[in-house]
Amino acid sequence: MSKTVPVGVSARHIHVSQEHVEILFGKGYELTEFKPLSQPGQYAANETVAVIGSKGQFDKVRILGPVRPETQLEISMTDSFAIGVKAPVRESGSIEGTPGITIKGPAGEVTIDKGVIVAARHIHFHTSDAAKWGIEDKQLLKVRLGGDRGLVLENVLARVSDSFALDMHIDTDEANAAGARNGDTAEIID
Repeated sequence: MSKTVPVGVSARHIHVSQEHVEILFGKGYELTEFKPLSQPGQYAANETVAVIGSKGQFDKVRILGPVRPETQLEISMTDSFAIGVKAPVRESGSIEGTPGITIKGPAGEVTIDKGVIVAARHIHFHTSDAAKWGIEDKQLLKVRLGGDRGLVLENVLARVSDSFALDMHIDTDEANAAGARNGDTAEIID
């Protein structure tokens, strides 16, 4: 039985707390939806911010909603070098011991002391898909991306929940190395 999953390429983006939304955009401000994402209830917001590191900055970094308990910036390794922030590879939400950054919005700016990561490549599984394939939450998988520059990715984290839809998330560095695009498929091989 083939275990194929859709691929989603994740460019740099930021998740923000409501407290930080109000500092960046103004008191009482709420994020507005630009377009839905592959995970139910998640969306790319219309709002963008600048993120400023020791060597440079990125303007127009898209906020993903809804708001989260803690602010977290997800960048690629290449991005990490470009702005001078030594971001570790981490599972989303695992931000203890990570570096911080300055975030600038139209109404103000905030400096966080942690929260910058290179997101660990992962596959979101709905509980039923994981059960069908015998995959458990936090299991590390081996996945093949096909094509002219095909490659095998190791240490792909399985994230299992009733609220997830089947989708593999890789960052732009990984996608570029494999020549992969949004909507491609990958095969779980181990």
